Amino acid sequence: MKRRSMLQALAAVPAILASRSALGQEASSAPRWKSAIGLNGFESSSRKYQKNYPIWEILDFASTTGFDGIELVQGWPMGFTYPSSDDSRRIQAVRRLVDGFGLQIFSIQTDSTGAFSPDAEDRKEWLARFRDQAQFAKSVGCEWVGTWPGGGLRGQSIEEAIARLAASYREAGRIVEDLGLMLSFEIEPPFVFNTEVHIHQILEQTNHPRVKTMYDPSHYDLMNGSSGAPHEMLLRVGVEHIGYVHLTDTDGTLRDGGTSKHLPCGDGHAQIDTSLRILREKGFSGWLMIDAWEIPDAYDACAKGYAAIQKAI
Repeated sequence: MKRRSMLQALAAVPAILASRSALGQEASSAPRWKSAIGLNGFESSSRKYQKNYPIWEILDFASTTGFDGIELVQGWPMGFTYPSSDDSRRIQAVRRLVDGFGLQIFSIQTDSTGAFSPDAEDRKEWLARFRDQAQFAKSVGCEWVGTWPGGGLRGQSIEEAIARLAASYREAGRIVEDLGLMLSFEIEPPFVFNTEVHIHQILEQTNHPRVKTMYDPSHYDLMNGSSGAPHEMLLRVGVEHIGYVHLTDTDGTLRDGGTSKHLPCGDGHAQIDTSLRILREKGFSGWLMIDAWEIPDAYDACAKGYAAIQKAI
């Protein structure tokens, strides 16, 4: 190399290093997303459409497709119930199964009907059960515990129910904080808690940094008037309040009188690309789980959801 060429090359080094540094900073500051499949989709598809989904086949599909993890659901497959937190043999068996496919159990699904019971003993029992389930979640490598406050009012007003639910969630927040976990709750149109106002009230009254809410475009769409723009409600709730995402499309209706109709991403009207763009621009980092609830072909729904995430990334 001639001396002049060498000097020109050396002169360019600082600019190259600065450019690389800027790119590195941009990459490090970019939201980090992880993708998962929910076993709830396969459970509900199996039950509703008499499909057969062997658990090893699901885990192999998730691994080879590129997913990072799964969310467990109580009662499936084959009547699986969460082991008690001191049942080390069963806990190790669950971990070995999922670890063998290079996946993480990032969350478990739990109910919180007892969390807003008018009976103080019911709420106490719920907290004890939640504590054990959270300890199980920690032992299998989870980062989150997901919970759903279904059930009736049982003679109380909606305001009383929200106050009791928030008080229980505040205690649950302390439990997950001690374990290094997070809690995310989800309300749905058929629940007694079924409006955007209810989400705000639960978050405000709980007032715990470890307690967040779920973003599910199908539920937000119905709570936003079935307009096909669930992202509008997402912005009002605030991305900073979202724990993790149950990603699904919808047509803005209920499925057979049940919860919001879930559809594969791109098969509905929910503008999934816009939701993902907003999550990214507002700095959401964490887990996006494909929620194939009662979709006939859960594999198809997971593949389309994964493709939507990769497009957004």
